Amino acid sequence: MSSPTLLEVTRATHEDTEQLERLIVKVLKNEQSTFNKKQRLSQMHHVRYMIDQIIYTTRKLVDIYEDKDNARKDEIASLSDGQKFHDQFKEILEYHRGFPSTRVIDNGTQDEYEHLLKEEQLAKVQFSGEEANGSYLDMHALHTKYINSKLGKTKQIDYASFLEEFPLLQHIPIKIKSTMWYKEYLSNLLVDLVSFIKRAHPLQDVERLFLEVAREFNEQWAKEKVEAGRPFHQQNALIDMDCYTSVAELVELGPEKLKEALGVLGLKSGGTVQDCAKRLFLTKDTPLEKLDKKHFVKDGDSKETALVEAKIMKLCEILSETIMRTKENAKRKQGLTYEEMVVEREDDEDVVEVGSDDESLSKYNPLNLPMGWDGKPIPYWLSKLHGLDKVFKCEICGDHSYRGRRAYERHFMEFQHQHGMRRLGIPNNKNFNEITSIEEAQRLWENIKEKQEVKRWRPELEEEFEDQEGNIYNKKVYSDLKRQRLI
Repeated sequence: MSSPTLLEVTRATHEDTEQLERLIVKVLKNEQSTFNKKQRLSQMHHVRYMIDQIIYTTRKLVDIYEDKDNARKDEIASLSDGQKFHDQFKEILEYHRGFPSTRVIDNGTQDEYEHLLKEEQLAKVQFSGEEANGSYLDMHALHTKYINSKLGKTKQIDYASFLEEFPLLQHIPIKIKSTMWYKEYLSNLLVDLVSFIKRAHPLQDVERLFLEVAREFNEQWAKEKVEAGRPFHQQNALIDMDCYTSVAELVELGPEKLKEALGVLGLKSGGTVQDCAKRLFLTKDTPLEKLDKKHFVKDGDSKETALVEAKIMKLCEILSETIMRTKENAKRKQGLTYEEMVVEREDDEDVVEVGSDDESLSKYNPLNLPMGWDGKPIPYWLSKLHGLDKVFKCEICGDHSYRGRRAYERHFMEFQHQHGMRRLGIPNNKNFNEITSIEEAQRLWENIKEKQEVKRWRPELEEEFEDQEGNIYNKKVYSDLKRQRLI
């Protein structure tokens, strides 16, 4: 029977924690240049497992030190009695005499302890063939659910197009975002992305990441900068209410336009066209904060949906390179046969990353040419042929570099650039093509807003009225003169 003392358990737990910390350092120092992607990923999962063990043992220590049942305090008090101390010491000696072969872990047996830890790791990481050990995303199951749901019936797209569109949640119409099947789609998408990032990036702390996202989101929500179903920069109504003087004029816009405008303002969009027009007309003379709460959609559902979208967008930002590789791989595979795919997958498993000392000739690249599929620089003439000798930088994408004109032009519609524009509060449309400077984009956006303001029809200045004598006035002057009974 082992020693039941709480102090001995505390000491042993501290020892286990320190041993695990030393093993993590040893494993990370053992990063060999001959490791391929699969071996390196296995190493990271081993470190992740040891970190989880440290968290588990540390929580045990916290419970012991909190001492809610006063057991530790009583045990320390009992040590002041010399007789009890000697009795416990005698019990420990008798235990070790009875079990002389008990295994003791010291610095000399770290390899054995590390081997035992690997054996204790029951859950093994599994990747699908499409994921290629974490190199690509496998979104086929989600794509099948998408095209078979009401969300996919609105727009039938193939797998390659789905990879282009699934990170762009801000482009989904507002009326769809309040439905249950959209929330189910978001939930499935979040589960798939979390599962992949835990397997492909085991050292990424997803729980802490989500806490940070929730904190920033709640701050933005409190400041009314975030609203479910629309990008952060859209804060104005879609319809200028100054242009309409009655409910009947709003009815002529049609149900779709009215529901979209109500959704942007956070108002209910149910009922007949007349009901929607009446609800929207209330905002003409009454500020939103003074409207009756019965006209607004429930805040809880919209906030929860927006928070899930924020988490997904954060994961897509982290996995932006993987998403880009997945899109390129999906397009490339459309031209391969099954046999070629099998051979390529076998080659990927056997590829060894180039080391700094072992294969310096393969890494020698004085002209800084792009790397080919075999990890070696492509020929200079081929680089010139495809325009890969020209490098374009985009400040909006975080000073990311793009080789070749084709990749540069394509990146304007990709997630990383669109996310950068969204962070700046600028819509990503054709007006901003070829714009890579943050200052230039902001200056252009200010000019566009000024021109839109000038072109906007202002009835108080531009609407004309005629009196009985044939004199022409604008609306403001005519109303003032009539109020003064001068006409």
